[in-house]
Amino acid sequence: MVNVLWLFLMLSGIVVAAYHGKVDAVTKAVLEGAKFGVETSLGLIAIITFWLGVMRVAQEAGLVKVVTWFVRPLVRCLFRGVPPDHPATGAIILNLSANILGLGNAATPAGLIAMRELQKLNPNAEEATPAMCTFLALNTACITLVPTTVIGIRALYGSREPASIIGTTILATAIGMTVAIAGDALLRWWHTRRRGAKW
Repeated sequence: MVNVLWLFLMLSGIVVAAYHGKVDAVTKAVLEGAKFGVETSLGLIAIITFWLGVMRVAQEAGLVKVVTWFVRPLVRCLFRGVPPDHPATGAIILNLSANILGLGNAATPAGLIAMRELQKLNPNAEEATPAMCTFLALNTACITLVPTTVIGIRALYGSREPASIIGTTILATAIGMTVAIAGDALLRWWHTRRRGAKW
């Protein structure tokens, strides 16, 4: 559906440009956009590689284990329906730890594994379980300590202090995670009450 929407937007833009006699402007914008995308990607490769290296050093130094130690009680509290020794629990902890450290690339595979394992605990394959909804909310709005990608983009475009956003990022993502957890709990309570089920 998203692909159809993008195709519609592109084709309608071309049609409108042709109607107004500005096809050359569309062609120029497409080429400039492609060039900008390639330049941005190449510039980010080095920066993201550097931060991933820093995070790898932190991981070897035991930082990930410390974060995991802090995350585990939260996971046990929020995912009461998931057994502590289930593979889903480990994948959830790994995903949240990677997100907290700003390692989105490492978080994605762990998130996919977590959802796959949570699906194995799902009695109704056509409907998401409360644990799956909670994980989705946390994965989308998890607190981030080091926003590596944003720091890289700011450095790429000449920011004098690209890492100055760390404090505000921590505050914003902490608020976002709190709202996500509260919203998930509220919607779950409302849904179960509406269906007359026990929360």
